[in-house]
Amino acid sequence: MESTSRASINFDSNHSITIKEMPYIIHWRDDRCKRCGRCTAVCPSKAIVPSVRVQRVVSSEGAIPTPKAIRKVVHVIEQVNDMERYCTGCAVCSLVCPNEAIFPEFNPQNKFLHYKNKGGDGYKRGGRRNDPSISTLDRIKFTRISMLTDPALDAGRHEFRVRTYLGRIMSPESLPLTVDNDSLIIDKSRDQFIPPVREIYPLMIGSMSVGALSPPMWEGLAMGITYLNEVENMPVVMCSGEGGMPPRLLKSRFLKYFIIQIASGYFGWDEIVHCIPKMVEDPAGIEIKYGQGAKPGDGGLLMAQKVLKLIAGIRGVPMYVDLASPPTHQTKYSIEEAVAKMIQSMSMAWGFRVPVYPKISGTKTARAVLNNLARNPYAAALSIDGEDGGTGAAYNVSMDKMGHPIASNLRDCYLDLVKQGKQNELPLIAAGGVGKKGNLAANAAALIMLGASAVSIGKYIMQATADCLGDEYNRCNLCNTGKCPRGITTQDPRLYRRLDSAKIAERVVEVFKSADVELKKIFAPMGRSTELPIGMSDGLSIDDKAMAERLEINYAC
Repeated sequence: MESTSRASINFDSNHSITIKEMPYIIHWRDDRCKRCGRCTAVCPSKAIVPSVRVQRVVSSEGAIPTPKAIRKVVHVIEQVNDMERYCTGCAVCSLVCPNEAIFPEFNPQNKFLHYKNKGGDGYKRGGRRNDPSISTLDRIKFTRISMLTDPALDAGRHEFRVRTYLGRIMSPESLPLTVDNDSLIIDKSRDQFIPPVREIYPLMIGSMSVGALSPPMWEGLAMGITYLNEVENMPVVMCSGEGGMPPRLLKSRFLKYFIIQIASGYFGWDEIVHCIPKMVEDPAGIEIKYGQGAKPGDGGLLMAQKVLKLIAGIRGVPMYVDLASPPTHQTKYSIEEAVAKMIQSMSMAWGFRVPVYPKISGTKTARAVLNNLARNPYAAALSIDGEDGGTGAAYNVSMDKMGHPIASNLRDCYLDLVKQGKQNELPLIAAGGVGKKGNLAANAAALIMLGASAVSIGKYIMQATADCLGDEYNRCNLCNTGKCPRGITTQDPRLYRRLDSAKIAERVVEVFKSADVELKKIFAPMGRSTELPIGMSDGLSIDDKAMAERLEINYAC
């Protein structure tokens, strides 16, 4: 008897998991489903499958109906209990279902992270950190406002100049200029370097590469910023991200609206260097990426399933290989030395006509980099990427447990510049979690008043223009896998054909125009309509004493 009972145990079933362990549970209604198969066809994770099931049904038929039990085969939709094919909660199945017969529901009792480390490799994902709490930026209020209701301050009627500068700003007395008959003349007797400066809009599209984004998504963003510059007269710029750019764009007049990023992988830079003699316009700037806020100290990663023919051609690499940023070269002793050498070499490549600046992760050591930049006359700015920044691929532990919030990190750096008397000289660019709850203009204005000269956005623009499905509950967040159900972060033509570049461009224009109105609504009552209130922290308040003391702003409740 003992041996028989042991033989009857199915050990394979004993080591499987139930649907209750999954992060999302799919609810399917038999009475509404017409078995069209659309939901199973579009599921990016193959988390649901059509199946058959034998059911016991009690029926009563005939002239004298007598209840009897019969068994019949029915067609059903089943959720797979394989953690490698887990439901991400993207709800594309609900989107295509004609009868609202299926929808996923978040399972707060899930044990997802207990099972996603098979093979001895940590779980990697895209999106943002799994932190649905209210961020510091969303708790900040604007409390220094005009006592008068003045129609002239209305954002739709009053004249505004919402602009900032990318590039090192020299003091008037240090410029080699003289005034003669109301004309500025360069004083040639003072052989002095004048840093290149660009006037830009204070909201910029952050670094998302050709490769991380699909071709229609990237093209839609590029078309949108071009329209904003040439039709709406809003000098919005966009960073290319790591991995190079299409050669036809490098040789076009539209290059002046782009910041070209170079990272430790140098992917795509052979093509860029070869195009320099053929460039009809200089780029808006050069960004040297040393770190990302979502994974500080852990280089970029474009996973092999996204390195298809187009991306391999632009980056000059084989197809279907992981593209991880290599470590810094041994000749670069420290971050300070690496930054100085790269800024010098990139400035020389463009004849010192283009602003060059580094991008670093938000960390407690950010001020060390800042203080070295403050002494470097060729450094154009410093971009700081806070912990809430999105990413194409990062280990879950990096995204959730590493990094520094952008608000306090930016504030530390700005106050450091104030102590040196250089707060109006070296611009700070803030990024990471801007617009996380949809409050784009309010978050950007708060960062500007904490000390930022410009604010960089990435994940928000994906959500607002292409209806990204991801969120901070680990919903969807398939950015790194190449299975994006919207077609935003994939190189699979079957998926990215779902996107229309023209509609993306249209939404980019709408987002920036609406943000422009909201920024004016915030700045006008503070008496700032001709210049940005950079560092105007006395106009800010927060309802937490510890946060108020940390940021050196007012406490109000």
